[in-house]
Amino acid sequence: MSIVSTSTAFRGALDHFEPENTLDPVAQRRLRGHLEQIDFTTYAANQAVLKQSPGALDLAAFQRLAIAAAQARALWVKVALEMADAGGTPTRQQVAALADHRAAFEEMREAYEALRRMVERGYLPYRPGG
Repeated sequence: MSIVSTSTAFRGALDHFEPENTLDPVAQRRLRGHLEQIDFTTYAANQAVLKQSPGALDLAAFQRLAIAAAQARALWVKVALEMADAGGTPTRQQVAALADHRAAFEEMREAYEALRRMVERGYLPYRPGG
């Protein structure tokens, strides 16, 4: 499994099933079948739970999330530039505040990606337009 590194955590990225070379073809097919059942069960659970969440999404919902993420990024960079303009070595408090701004931006970006995946996978309905 490949790993995606974010500033706050390591998240596993999905990859395709690759049977071990030691398994015979019958065991590989059986394992593939079990994994497909697991994947379908996970898909059905996500669809059942998430369709009750935010409801149908439209372009305006994605735009609001994109604007919030852009504002968080802009604030993070603004604070960093202000720290640089002030000169000297930033204090622990300043660095902690900067890290909080970065974390806010990264969380907004991750929320966008998660919402997009929910639509892509059919967990949430999408209404074109806005």
